[in-house]
Amino acid sequence: MNTEFSEQKYGETGVKTSFEQMANGEQKYKMIAEDGSYYCRTVASPHGAWQNSHVHINLTEFYVVQTGWIAYASYGDDQMFSIRVMRAGEHIIVQPGIHHNIYMSAHSAIHTIKHGLNTSSDWTASPELDRLTQSLTEKELLQKYD
Repeated sequence: MNTEFSEQKYGETGVKTSFEQMANGEQKYKMIAEDGSYYCRTVASPHGAWQNSHVHINLTEFYVVQTGWIAYASYGDDQMFSIRVMRAGEHIIVQPGIHHNIYMSAHSAIHTIKHGLNTSSDWTASPELDRLTQSLTEKELLQKYD
């Protein structure tokens, strides 16, 4: 269960800030504009964990690894499954329609920028990708995909 700790709206800029503690232990520090554009700094828990696989129809996401390492898993319309281990300074752009998931190693940090037609309904779970990723361990990720 996710817990939202605080939220604040600033003046006429229409930018809202919030902090969210995720069920997997991650901490998310967010800035969300009224137009739906979004910035988030995510800090992993003391134990590595997968996020929830999902897909966006209209939204583009830009991930940057600040510290530590992550594994980026994806598949698109071609049903080609791939995983890429990414380290500090590396980035990836996720186009609309790409099913994706992130494994964050312990204490890693990422920046996420979302832009495009961002609505609360443009997040659809991807149980197919969860079935492929959730059982993969950190050791397997580093041995097979690094």
